[in-house]
Amino acid sequence: MNFWEFLASRHQQLLTDACQHASAVFQCMVVATVLGVLIGAATYRSEWAGNLATTATATVLTVPALALIGLLIPVVGLGVAPTVIALTLYGLLPVVRNAIVGLRGVDPSLVDAATGIGMSRPARLLRIELPLAWPPILTGIRVATQMLMGIAAIAAYASGPGLGNVIFRGLASLGSANALNQVLAGTLGIIVLALLFDAAYVLIGRLTIPRGIRA
Repeated sequence: MNFWEFLASRHQQLLTDACQHASAVFQCMVVATVLGVLIGAATYRSEWAGNLATTATATVLTVPALALIGLLIPVVGLGVAPTVIALTLYGLLPVVRNAIVGLRGVDPSLVDAATGIGMSRPARLLRIELPLAWPPILTGIRVATQMLMGIAAIAAYASGPGLGNVIFRGLASLGSANALNQVLAGTLGIIVLALLFDAAYVLIGRLTIPRGIRA
């Protein structure tokens, strides 16, 4: 059976795995984005707090994904839970770092003007600073999503959802007729999903970032 015949015979299962993979990455990125922006907003005014937040989230990336998931299994068990926790932690650094950079890059004169007309600090943050910091934040989200696409495949080690199960089944049966087809299908599926997500982020950027800021 060649690769195209394999895809035709397993397309339903591959589509299900791809949807689960995309869903896991999307949901974890939503959580990582909310947490990352909150951390960035809470720490960007202080040099040491911003450095601490960046260093703490960067430390997570030094832990191999397989090791982190393995450490989580005795605590939260197999399945979705270790996948969600690991992916969320890995997705924090690009969002936190870019949120801090973006918020620090807002023109102070605009903030002073907003203060002068009586806007409170939360109002300034929500209506002035975060909208202006959105382009670098979106870039951080794009980077984190691409990274999580690959890491999510390792979640199959903990019986997590996604295309990693296809890859692991192929690796576990190397030498059999369809082993390489399984690995190739899972790998190409992740690449296609990553490209689709990135295209979606480009569209979101065009819809949410004013042309003057993009320029």
